[in-house]
This record gives sequence, structure tokens and C-alpha cells, in this order.
Amino acid sequence: MNYGPINIDPETMSGTPVFTGTRVPIQSLFDYIETGETLDEFLDNFPSVKKELAIQVLEMASKTLTSEKILNENFCLMRMCRQN
Repeated sequence: MNYGPINIDPETMSGTPVFTGTRVPIQSLFDYIETGETLDEFLDNFPSVKKELAIQVLEMASKTLTSEKILNENFCLMRMCRQN
């Protein structure tokens, strides 16, 4: 299944979400950011990932985590939200 910059295919990395056209897991980008490394450092270490794809993934994450509607639809269904 392709979601623009993200591809999920059971035949590629056992279905791990990867950058489209690569075998680089999306999680790698977030691991780099979490440890304080820059987007440029990530791109230097994963030259198969285009900068545009990485930015699109970050924008998708931003939209997901800053939209109350999406948070409610996705995370309250998993019972991660507080019950009022």
C-alpha cells in the first residue's frame, strides 16, 4: 500500500513502513531526530531518501499530531485518550 512518501509492502522489509522507492524505514528518520541529529545528517546517511520525501513524512506526522479530529479518530479508538 502506498501513502505518497510512505510505502508498506509485506515483500519489503516484512511490511515495515519505508520511504517510497527505498528500503529505509520511516522510523529511522524519527530515531535521528529523537537523538538530536538534523535532517541533513539523516539524508547524508541515507542517500536513497530524497529530501522531499522526508519533508512530506514530517508534514504528515505534524498534521496527524496537531489535528484534534485525527487524534480522536486514531488514538481514542486505541483508548489512549483520557476519559472525561
